[in-house]
Amino acid sequence: MTRRLCLPLLSLLLLPFPPLSAQEAPPAAEPAPAETADVETAATGDDEEIFFETMEVNVVNVDVFVTDKKGEPVTGLTRDDFEVFEDGRQMAITNFYVVEGGERVGGDPAEAPPAEQAAPPAVPGLEQRAPVPDEQRLYLVVYVDNLNIRPFNRNRVFRRLREFLRNELGPDDRVMLVSYERSLHVRHHFTSDPELVAAALFELEDKSGLALQVDSERRDLLRDMEDTDSSGDIIWRVRQYAESRFSDLSFSIDAMKEIVDSLAGLPGRKALLYISDGIEMVPGEDLFHAISQRYQGAQHVLTTSRDYDLSRRYQQLASQASANRVTFYAIDAAGLRVSTTATVQMATAPTAGVMNFVDSVYTSNLQQPLLLMADVTGGQVIYNTNDVGPGLTKIARDFDTYYSLGYLPAHSQTGRLYKIKVELKNGKGYTVRHREGYRDKSTFSRMSDGTLSSLRYGFESNPLEVEFRLGEPQSVEKGQYDVPFMVAIPLDKIVLVPRAEVHEARLKLYFGAVDERGDFSDIQEVELPLRIPADKLEEGARQYFPFQDKLRMREGGHRVVVGVWDEWGAAGSFVGRSLVVGG
Repeated sequence: MTRRLCLPLLSLLLLPFPPLSAQEAPPAAEPAPAETADVETAATGDDEEIFFETMEVNVVNVDVFVTDKKGEPVTGLTRDDFEVFEDGRQMAITNFYVVEGGERVGGDPAEAPPAEQAAPPAVPGLEQRAPVPDEQRLYLVVYVDNLNIRPFNRNRVFRRLREFLRNELGPDDRVMLVSYERSLHVRHHFTSDPELVAAALFELEDKSGLALQVDSERRDLLRDMEDTDSSGDIIWRVRQYAESRFSDLSFSIDAMKEIVDSLAGLPGRKALLYISDGIEMVPGEDLFHAISQRYQGAQHVLTTSRDYDLSRRYQQLASQASANRVTFYAIDAAGLRVSTTATVQMATAPTAGVMNFVDSVYTSNLQQPLLLMADVTGGQVIYNTNDVGPGLTKIARDFDTYYSLGYLPAHSQTGRLYKIKVELKNGKGYTVRHREGYRDKSTFSRMSDGTLSSLRYGFESNPLEVEFRLGEPQSVEKGQYDVPFMVAIPLDKIVLVPRAEVHEARLKLYFGAVDERGDFSDIQEVELPLRIPADKLEEGARQYFPFQDKLRMREGGHRVVVGVWDEWGAAGSFVGRSLVVGG
């Protein structure tokens, strides 16, 4: 689980500077000295006149998968074929993007990519591909739940999964491998080379699958029900079993939520491919049903099973994934299940019908959470099959053939969760899948998410062309250092509003750090309103507004990220730097 840095970042004090040309920008180890003559912070009181007022509204992107009765993707649809509703209110579609077979084939006119991302010159005989916009790039997390899987089932799935990774992912896709063994382990960070993740799967084949222990406990309880005429001891033992599973599964849900939250700040499409033998919606539910069938007058135990109902937790996890544009896909590695009571005496003729019912409850209980989370986020589940290959092919079609719809909501930064519904004007019996909702986040939440994603995964985006420099660490006490830094913001990349004899901008800075042990600082926000005298804005020369202070850090390796948000320009940047502090 994520740990927090023992030493948080220092509070940051505004040190305004006069505009500097690019040639005058200070070196990394020597931040410029403070001056106050020409640039002043803007007052924010109610008596200040503002020439215009803006409401920050962000486009809501909805990835839509349309399939026919055979489950094949439906192509050739246009913007006019779709209707989008938010909380029941129809919204105008402002953005439309169509991908078929991994290539953009329609939608709104493509914007020219930034110079640093421009496509290379055409080479005769070499196929040219248009760059994928950040908002459409795929980030796939392969999540292996070793707490709830049997090794044989897992390794059988891995053979097909390696083929999927090698053959179905595109060159612009990013994939990461994590596993869960009562705690999360990142087996391979995001990479554009799926072969590296495919190879890392071999290392997991030697890991134990803890579902075998659960199988043994469950069989013992079923066997003892047949041999014991008194229900008292059995009920107590089943409750102990359910409580233990409830605790284990609560931690499992927390781990999945941690991954989902960590993806929130990444732009583009995110997908979680979860692999297990299923996870119970209500731990021990099948055993409580067995007790109610086995012992006369024991029907009340079915009410007791509600004490361990985790459906609300799964719904919250699914809603969080949907809000963060994370699509949930799952593989039930158990495949075609055989009777789990085949070797138990209760499976003999007099009780065979009862045990078949108990088995059906058990299977349904394991698959319900997977189906729920896929349904809420617009994903798919592969289950009741020993060959997951065809199912993975269908998942791959989601990755490379889809419609992306965008609309502008009539609200901003409410913090609320809003429901989304996409329909076809002429359905023709097609199935439409998409995430069920999104959360209208505050600027702080969105910038914090982006800063954390940059810290975790190295993601950077710098449309504001911010310069971020770290100076030489200075020892202040045993094991602790002050690290000077400077953030230089180009004035020609932010919105400056003319007001009488000054130009005004409103900026916010966000700082975060992570050390080599994986401890994260809290994200800190610094408001940076500023005014620049009109006569100080030089023509034809790039000018910067620098901001500097110090970070208190302990010895070791660190990554520091700064996020810059231009409130009036509704644009942001994330820039990171790594350093080693101390010996």
